[in-house]
Amino acid sequence: MLIGEVARRSGVSARMLRHYESLGLVRPSGRTGSGYREYSGEDIRRIFHVESLRSLGLSLREIGRALDDPGFTPSALVDDLIRQTRERIAAETELLTRLRRIDAAEPAGWEDVLRSVALLQALGSKSADARQRAALSSAGEVPVPVEALVEAVLRETEPNVAGALRWALARSGDDGTALLAEGLDSPVAAVRERAVRSLAEMPGDEAVARLRDALANPDAVVRGCAALALGTRGVADTVPTLIDMIVEGRNDTDAADALSTLASDPGTADRIATGLVDRLAHDNTEARVRLWLTQALADIPGTTASHALVQLSHDEDRAVALTAAYLLQLRDAR
Repeated sequence: MLIGEVARRSGVSARMLRHYESLGLVRPSGRTGSGYREYSGEDIRRIFHVESLRSLGLSLREIGRALDDPGFTPSALVDDLIRQTRERIAAETELLTRLRRIDAAEPAGWEDVLRSVALLQALGSKSADARQRAALSSAGEVPVPVEALVEAVLRETEPNVAGALRWALARSGDDGTALLAEGLDSPVAAVRERAVRSLAEMPGDEAVARLRDALANPDAVVRGCAALALGTRGVADTVPTLIDMIVEGRNDTDAADALSTLASDPGTADRIATGLVDRLAHDNTEARVRLWLTQALADIPGTTASHALVQLSHDEDRAVALTAAYLLQLRDAR
């Protein structure tokens, strides 16, 4: 078969076939009487082998070695190709993400594009100061895309920088709320905590709804942060979680303060007092937990809390009894 026919059937141009011949990859087995290249069936099979290996990303030199070296083992080369491909995909994905974020900023000209690039690079800087400056400048003429801010705050370990990023997100509106909520399902505990702390500072009804969902999160830290944030917003559904935090000694002072805020509503105040009293009634409640629960009754108005403190003033535990008596004096003085 002559070179033109081979090119037509194989899809490899005559020029490329000549190049393969110059490299020694595929040499036609014969020549016609007129001196034209003539390819055998075996030659054509080798051409298809070359093309198949090229489709895997092998260089022509690697292809020649693979086809001609009887002792060649492909496993190491394939592993290397896998590694190279993954690195290339990661680099391309990173570039695509950066381009999408620049496009989301709706740049009006190349100066805006360059400023966006500089801000995105600063958010990924090793310098905490640079990251903080980028977060604080995100509300400027060329804002940082919300997606980039969320990604940055979920990985940020420096408290001051994290605070600046949360501030920037809160100013960005509701756009980052759904993305932060996705962080609540992260397998990394630190990421879940950063996500819920950021949600706690987000304005709007959507943030409240996401925090309500977080009250059922299996992570106690996430539940606690959500409860504290919602408690200050007057959401009564947080009462059981806040009481759990007092019993478990997790941010118990903050939890008691949130309960005090919620207790401004008479109906909620009675619900809180009943919940605290029910926990005090458990026989297996530790002495220190009973003291925390007693202290939590201090700022809960209503007869339920008052009656509970009267009973606790005669408690067998002297610390509990003294605390309850002191709180009763304070109540009487008001």
